[in-house]
Amino acid sequence: MEELVIRDADVVDGSGGPSYRADVVIDGGRIVSIVREASAAGCQRPKARRKLDAEGLALSPGFIDMHAHSDLALLRDPDHSAKAAQGVTLEVIGQDGLSYAPVDDRTLAEVRRAITGWNGYGDDIDFDWRSVGEYLDRLDRGIAVNAAYLIPQGTVRMLAVGWEDREATPRELDRMRQLVAEGMEQGAVGMSSGLTYTPGMYAKDAELTALCRVVASYDGYYCPHHRSYGAGALEAYEEMVELSREAGCSLHLAHATMNFGVNKGRAPELLTLLDEALAAGADISLDTYPYTPGCTTLVAMLPSWASEGGPEETLKRLADDGTADRIRHHLEVVGSDGCHGVPMEWDTIEISGVTDPALAEYVGRRLNSWTTARHLLLADRLAPSILQHVGHEENVRQIMRHRVHTGGSDGILQGAKPHPRAYGTFPQYLGRYTRELGVLSLEECVAHLTSRPAARLRLPDRGLVKEGYRADLVLFNPRTVAAGSTFEEPRRLPTGIPHVLIDGRFVIEDGRRTDVLAGRSIRRSPVRRNANSRS
Repeated sequence: MEELVIRDADVVDGSGGPSYRADVVIDGGRIVSIVREASAAGCQRPKARRKLDAEGLALSPGFIDMHAHSDLALLRDPDHSAKAAQGVTLEVIGQDGLSYAPVDDRTLAEVRRAITGWNGYGDDIDFDWRSVGEYLDRLDRGIAVNAAYLIPQGTVRMLAVGWEDREATPRELDRMRQLVAEGMEQGAVGMSSGLTYTPGMYAKDAELTALCRVVASYDGYYCPHHRSYGAGALEAYEEMVELSREAGCSLHLAHATMNFGVNKGRAPELLTLLDEALAAGADISLDTYPYTPGCTTLVAMLPSWASEGGPEETLKRLADDGTADRIRHHLEVVGSDGCHGVPMEWDTIEISGVTDPALAEYVGRRLNSWTTARHLLLADRLAPSILQHVGHEENVRQIMRHRVHTGGSDGILQGAKPHPRAYGTFPQYLGRYTRELGVLSLEECVAHLTSRPAARLRLPDRGLVKEGYRADLVLFNPRTVAAGSTFEEPRRLPTGIPHVLIDGRFVIEDGRRTDVLAGRSIRRSPVRRNANSRS
C-alpha cells in the first residue's frame, strides 16, 4: 500500500493551466497517481497508509527560489524555517559571483571576510571543503531544503588572478576555464557573476564570454548581477544579452529590477529588449523579488578602486583621511560604480545588520552622512549589511508579469533586521500580488514559482504536480496565505501554508517545522554537449 494520499486538493499543477480537484497519491518520494474528481465521480477512492484531508487547500509543486544566499545558513541552521515555511523546496545558491567554492586556504579567508554581511563570518562552520563537489557533498549530509549551486565567477577570479583590476593573462584565463569546467563536472548548474562587486567586476566581456562558453558546453546557464541597476541599467542588460548570444549560453538575469530615480517607469524598455531577444531565439529568463527596496552590504557601495587588493587594503584606504575623502567624492558627486553610477543619497540607506554588538544602535537607522558610513565600515570591518530604498512599485509589477519571469528572494538572512523578502517572498507573491492586487492569476503565479524555474534548471522531474514527478509539494490556503514578515518585524513566518513536503516527507506539518532534513544537492549532469563521456 502506498505511503500517503492527499485527498480533495485543489491542484494548481504548475503548468499555468486551470486548477482541478483531485486525490494525489505519494510513494517512494514520488507522485504515483492523480485521481481527478474522485469524490464527485463516486469511484473508489485511492487508499494509502496515511490520509491527509486537503479540503479548501491548494496543492502545488514546491517553490523554487532562483536567487538565494543560504550558502552557510543551510549548514548553520538545520531548521531553516525562513525558507521551508514559505513552501520553498529548492534554493539556488552561489549567487552574485561570490561564494565558498572553489577556494584554497587564501581565498577562503578572503571571501569569508568579503561577504560577512551576507552570511556571517562563519566561525560556527567547519569549512571542510575546497572544491564545488566537496561543498555539494557537505550539503548531502542533510539540509532543510534542496539546493543547486552556481559557480561564483568572482571567487574563480580571486583564485586565478587575485584582487587586481587588470585583464587576466592567457594562463590565468586557462585556469579560470578549468575551474569552471571542474565545477560544472562536479554538479554546478551554471555560473554567477557580481559585476558591481570586486573582484568579479574587473573582468571584461571577453573574459566573461570565454567562461560562459565553458558553461554552455555543459548546458548550464549564466546568471549575472550585471554592471548597473541604476545609471546605464538598460545598457547593462543589453551587454549581458549580447554576451550570452556571443557565448551561445543560456541567460538568467538576477533580481532583474530597474532602480533609482533615473529608471522610474522604465520597465517597458527592459521588457521590449527581452522580447526582441527572445523573438530572435535567445534563451533568457529572469527573477525578481516582490518588494521595492534592495539589500546588500555597505562596502559594496564603494567605488571599485577602493576595494582593489582585497578587504585588508580596503580597510587601509578607509583609515587614510585623504583616500577616504576621495572615496566620499566618488560616492556623493561622481557616482560610484559600486552604487550603480548614481550619486549617493544617504537617506536611502538603512543599516540592517552589524556583527559588533557595540554598534547595534545603528540597526534600523538611515545613514545621514559619509562620516557615519565610514565609521561603521571601519568599526565593523566591512561587515554592515544594508537596505537600499531605491525601487519603484510600477516597475516591480510590470516585470513580474513577463512570461520568462521567476521568483527569487535574494534573501540575506544575516543581521538583526534583514530584508523581509528573506522570510516573505513566496507568500508575498501569492497573497499580496495574486489575491489582493490581481497582478497575476493564481495559476500564473504558481507557474512562475515552480515549472518555469525548474525548466531553467533543466530538472526533468520537478516543477509540476504530475505522475512520476518528485513529491516536492506545498499545500496552502489561497484565501489566507500571506507574508508575516514586515520591515519592522522581518523574521515573522508566513500564514496559510500548513504543509510542505520534500521527497514525500513532511518538512512543515500543520504549520510547524518537523525535524526532517530531506534536502540534498541538486546536481546537473556532468556530460558535455555532443559528447559521450565526461570531459
